[in-house]
Amino acid sequence: MRKDGTFIAVEVADETAADAALATKLTEACPVDIFATADGGKLEIVEKNLDECVLCRLCMDAVGGRGPDLVKILKLYDDGAVLV
Repeated sequence: MRKDGTFIAVEVADETAADAALATKLTEACPVDIFATADGGKLEIVEKNLDECVLCRLCMDAVGGRGPDLVKILKLYDDGAVLV
C-alpha cells in the first residue's frame, strides 16, 4: 500500500498492513497520526497527514528495525529518496 502527499510518500508492505499488532504499533508510534487502524485491525494511511511527517523514523523503529522492508518513507522533494 502506498499513499503520496505533496512532499512525502509512505509505502507499507501488504503483510505489515494486514498485521493487527504491527498496525497498532505504527498507529501509536507516529506523532503526527499518519497511521490509523480500521475495523478488523488493518492499517490505514491517513493521506491528509502525510506532509506532516517530521522524518522521525519512529514508524520504522516500531516495526523492529526492519523499517525499509516493512515501511518506507519517500522524500518526494528529493527525487523519491528513501529515508534510512
